[in-house]
Amino acid sequence: MKNTTVGVDLAKEVIQVCIYTNNKVQSNTEMTHHEFLTWLFKSKPTFIVFESCGMSNYWKQKAIAAGHKAELISAKLVSTVRQNQKTDKNDALAIVQASLLPDVNFIQGKTIEQQQLQSMVRLRDLAVKQKVALSNQLKSLLLEFNIRISAKNGGLVAGIKSYIEDAENELSFEFREAFNMASTQYEQLLKSIARYDSCLEKTVNNHKECKRLLQLEGVGVINAVNLYIALGCSEVGTFNKGKDASACIGLTPLQHSSGGKTKIGSIGKYVKNSTLRSQLIIGSLAAVSHVTRKTAVTKKEAWIQALAERRGKKCAAVALANKTVRTAFAMLTQGTEYKAEMIAA
Repeated sequence: MKNTTVGVDLAKEVIQVCIYTNNKVQSNTEMTHHEFLTWLFKSKPTFIVFESCGMSNYWKQKAIAAGHKAELISAKLVSTVRQNQKTDKNDALAIVQASLLPDVNFIQGKTIEQQQLQSMVRLRDLAVKQKVALSNQLKSLLLEFNIRISAKNGGLVAGIKSYIEDAENELSFEFREAFNMASTQYEQLLKSIARYDSCLEKTVNNHKECKRLLQLEGVGVINAVNLYIALGCSEVGTFNKGKDASACIGLTPLQHSSGGKTKIGSIGKYVKNSTLRSQLIIGSLAAVSHVTRKTAVTKKEAWIQALAERRGKKCAAVALANKTVRTAFAMLTQGTEYKAEMIAA
């Protein structure tokens, strides 16, 4: 295992496997998925590196089950290391070369449980995007007929039904049928979102780690699931400290230092996981707004109130989100419960 490194470039139909032993490429061959699975269980334990992609979590789990040591590596790093044109052979070789770099950071893999949670969240996100898109289009089309939909009296669905059932307007039968179909589709999306929320809530309530994360300020079901997926647990985690996790999510100020001068800026506009960061900040902003309207009971609430008064609610929300990630990391890695410290009477 110490002398052999296997670089694997995954594709939909074929898998390229590069075996590197004793400073020499022994083979760089193409396999089908079935052939590669058979090879995994027949080969002696070795070090296998997969380029991070959609199927990499599955194959990493299979490699570990077969007794190998498996890691995932960044596709961006592989593309930087690759010396020649992009081919499957060159990619597999570049994976080996990238894995041999000093102090290389491998990517955290996901367990089957984390993959299922992530899939449910993404299905819900897709349904929400479709609902918003369909709602905006229906409202715009109705506005062309000078019809404005109010959130009162049943909202969009009731407004459409009232409009298409009005016998006095000059709408054709086909137009009424088309809008009725769109209204039914919108209603189905609402039901789907509610069903996804129910599935996630039941899963979180039956999941001890996610359920403990609900105790944090500004963390609901979605944020609890996203934090668990991003931070993982002590067995599969990729961060050594909570501040590393917070920096990866994009909740710490960017640093640009040179010549012994340290410059600290904002948290930055572009991050890899912008959805997680925005959801954490939105949840924290709701918590900050709630805390600033009442008398502080805990030391954390007093800290939030003082920070919001000094720097504003938005800055306080970002700081709270930063603290939430660090606290969640400690809870997941140490198996502790969250309990806010009360203010002494």
